[in-house]
Amino acid sequence: MPPSAGATKAPAPTSPSSTTSTSIGRPRAAADPVALGTQIRLAEGTIRDADTTPIALAAAARTQQVAYRALVLHPEWDAQVAAGLPSELRTVMEANVTAGRELRQLVRKPKDTLPAWRIVEPEPIDVLRKAYEAGEAAYGVPWEYLAAVNLTETRMGRIRGVSTAGARGPMQFLPSTWEAYGQGDIENTQDAIVAAARYLAANGAPERMADALYRYNPTPRYVHAVRAYATQMEADERAFQAYYHWEVYYATTLGDVLLPVGFSLAEPRPVTQADL
Repeated sequence: MPPSAGATKAPAPTSPSSTTSTSIGRPRAAADPVALGTQIRLAEGTIRDADTTPIALAAAARTQQVAYRALVLHPEWDAQVAAGLPSELRTVMEANVTAGRELRQLVRKPKDTLPAWRIVEPEPIDVLRKAYEAGEAAYGVPWEYLAAVNLTETRMGRIRGVSTAGARGPMQFLPSTWEAYGQGDIENTQDAIVAAARYLAANGAPERMADALYRYNPTPRYVHAVRAYATQMEADERAFQAYYHWEVYYATTLGDVLLPVGFSLAEPRPVTQADL
């Protein structure tokens, strides 16, 4: 049964540790609820504008991500942030913050170490979309749900690591589950996504999607989070394009640490202020 990629232990990678940053630069969340509401409104507006360039969309998506992560930690700000948003964005805010809070609750205790992961570039967005659609065509599982699982498990394939339970690959399958439902390579994006569709369909999807997701990761919080992200993508195609650009943040005792593309550790190491 594929678990969430919340806590993993990876095999030793061949490349050394890296803390390279993206060419766009790391965004920072606003420090008060009024400014945070403005940040979310502008980011969401940019994402939903059909004339937005790919570079601007990526930057807006990363700002969107850090803004929602900040709001996740400040439920007392919800009303003030929502008051600064148009009505159509309040439901968007609620869905993303709800998902973030549900997933945050699955982190039993922030770590004082950084994980033994490698962070890599995801497959091109068109390649991922075709893989999700292939899963839907074969097994009837809406592609948005496959994308939401991929987003939640490994940030659409960015995280390369093995979970504490032994789950692997972009959709985090246990080898025993892969033997029953997988075909091909557990680390291959197309193979793993189609296998996830096969697994979900075997457990009730799409008619009993909540039940199927619960079998994928047996906690209601996981089910709620995946459904929240999926419904956003169902409501607006550009939500998927934004989620594609979300990066890997890791909750530690010192705060959230961005693990950029190129990050690589063979073994966990203590987190330091320099990582923030």
